[in-house]
Amino acid sequence: MRPGGILELPPVVPVFPLPGALLLPFGELPLNIFEPRYLAMCDDAMAGARLVGMIQPLDPDSSNPAPALCRVGCAGRITSFRETLDNRYLITLTGLCRFAAAEELAPKNGYRRMRADWSAYRADFRTPDSECAPRERLLPALRDYCRARDLKADWKAIEGASGAQLVTALSMLCPFGPREKQALLESPDLAGRAELMISLMTMAALERDESSSALN
Repeated sequence: MRPGGILELPPVVPVFPLPGALLLPFGELPLNIFEPRYLAMCDDAMAGARLVGMIQPLDPDSSNPAPALCRVGCAGRITSFRETLDNRYLITLTGLCRFAAAEELAPKNGYRRMRADWSAYRADFRTPDSECAPRERLLPALRDYCRARDLKADWKAIEGASGAQLVTALSMLCPFGPREKQALLESPDLAGRAELMISLMTMAALERDESSSALN
């Protein structure tokens, strides 16, 4: 069940730092959990509010086992959980609300924890406007992007999705870089996220076209 607002969210969340992994409110992120500390994190989450905060390392190329983290993450509820015979957890996080990483606390059972400030993200609980995305520009940009990156797409599903579903799903699924993913996360709203995504797709397609032209 989705909480009714930020007042129902805990002040401290376990965090899973993962470069390039983006969770957004109302989005679904499947994860394969195998490290002992993150197995413990899932055990603790399942025994409580079932919340996990996804957050990216500030430097996605860092080899530091405890790298500095970005200032904004997104908490999700474990809505699907399966344990495998080889002691992994296959979970799905459903995005609830973004948070500002206010303070890092001492680790618990090996995993990191953050004091979360939810106050700037009350709007994440509102049902998104299904027409937030300018489809007349988003779909052509997506076609050019897929062509430039040699990506396959289920166009029937894409054309049947609402604008809000498209923006959320494409932001999470498209192979943008970690910094681009963070910029999408920090966009103030779905409309701003849609505009940023169109720009990222257009630039990627243009770069590929210019590269191809230079080789010919």
